[in-house]
Amino acid sequence: MIKSRNVTFKQLKALFKEVAEQQKDLVRRFKETDRQFKETDRKIGKLGSRLGDLIEHLAASNIVEKFQELGYSFTHTSRDHILKDERRRYAEIDILLENGEYALAVEVKSLFALADVKEHLKRMEILRAYADGRQDKRRYIGAIAGALVNEDAKDFALTSGFYVIEQSGDTVRIKHPVQVKTW
Repeated sequence: MIKSRNVTFKQLKALFKEVAEQQKDLVRRFKETDRQFKETDRKIGKLGSRLGDLIEHLAASNIVEKFQELGYSFTHTSRDHILKDERRRYAEIDILLENGEYALAVEVKSLFALADVKEHLKRMEILRAYADGRQDKRRYIGAIAGALVNEDAKDFALTSGFYVIEQSGDTVRIKHPVQVKTW
């Protein structure tokens, strides 16, 4: 048997008011939580960017000398090299080493994975097309650098014709690809 309870209009109105207040409080709490998540994301993004800058600095610190040991004589180094024209931006290269014969495009990641290697292969095609559009006949070669290197990604990079640059103490170690690919 169900007991019925007589509720007055005044009691119902008070109950609705209480529910509305609880709902407002809940919305306020959701907004505050969302704000905190966004702030945390911003801070993590800033930290990730600074970590990326550190990894890039470490990779660039003695890279010219290391490639000299492999027979390359690069005369110019730039970081965060952007390929663009007046209409659009084509690509960004973390480290670009250049001379009259070669240009070496290095993609730097704190941890590089298979997807990063595939993305750099696309970037190299863009770089070649961009160079061709400017009658740049140099041979373009690629490298992937990382503080932590996924073994599958390393193997794929090496078989794709990329040099692999790994952090080793206070210097870098360069692994030679199966066959150097030029674009």
